[in-house]
Amino acid sequence: MLVEEAVKTERRARPRGVWRRRVAVGLAVLFAAGTAVRLGGLEAGVFLVPMVSFTPYFALAALLMLGIAALLRSRAAIAVMLAVCLCLAWCVLPRALGGGGDGGDAAAGRTLRVLTANLNGGRGDATVIVELVRSLNVDVLSIQELTYSARDRLAAAGLARLLPYHLGRADFRGPEGSGVYSRYPMTERTGLFQPVGHHMPVAEVALPGGSAVEVVVVHPVAPVPSTVPEWEAGVASLPPAPSSGAPRVLAGDFNATLDHAVFRRLLDTGYTDAAASTGQGLTPTWPHGRSLPPLVTIDHVLTDGRGTAVRTQVFDVPGSDHRALFADLRVKG
Repeated sequence: MLVEEAVKTERRARPRGVWRRRVAVGLAVLFAAGTAVRLGGLEAGVFLVPMVSFTPYFALAALLMLGIAALLRSRAAIAVMLAVCLCLAWCVLPRALGGGGDGGDAAAGRTLRVLTANLNGGRGDATVIVELVRSLNVDVLSIQELTYSARDRLAAAGLARLLPYHLGRADFRGPEGSGVYSRYPMTERTGLFQPVGHHMPVAEVALPGGSAVEVVVVHPVAPVPSTVPEWEAGVASLPPAPSSGAPRVLAGDFNATLDHAVFRRLLDTGYTDAAASTGQGLTPTWPHGRSLPPLVTIDHVLTDGRGTAVRTQVFDVPGSDHRALFADLRVKG
């Protein structure tokens, strides 16, 4: 009687186990499809473009799914999820491990300390920005969403005493205005590229000890449903990394992560992401100051092949929905 009852129990459990394994295989296929989108740069439209920003979290979910597949002993799901996890690790881990510089030669070159901050329509705390400039001994400040009132508050907080040279264009409100402040003399360069998005000034900074350094303030539009094509065009319009002439630094709110294909294509021209090269590429910068903690990394400092980062750090700025990003660079040439 006991044997007969055990057989009946096993028969009831077997269909349930088969069903669970089939669900696991189906979920594994979905993870594989999402990974293929990231690997192939296939994101497009109002859903996939924002979703690819969350690839690091997708990688964590894939690890969890691998564990579930192992518990269910689904060989097919385990095989698929192992491949998915390896691919996602290849995408995500390098930005946490660093090593994108020149090894022991990374500290060679002229020092250029860059701070970039989005003021959230001018609402960012000007006193905090100026204090960061002072405490970090910043040489160049890249500002996005600079309004006339924010410009005045920065001046009242003493920014001109630290960074006396300024160029750019403020606006009454909203994200259009941008500016760059410098410790060293600057001249505005025009004709380098045709910006698509907000105001993106280019400054040639007379960094001592060598040639001037080009600094581009970056701020394409955000990829909200109505502006995804303009966002992609804005990132694609940024100038490629030069191999000669003045060294170039791009700093600002790119509204793109290291997982967006259009941003990766920009890096492939010869730029290095300062945060990723110092092992801080997973430190999120947006959104700050809301009910959720910062989730994604869309503020960047990029250097061409003649620049390296020795340190990066992010800082909270009250009133802004972005965290400020600091990069301690070394520039050759």
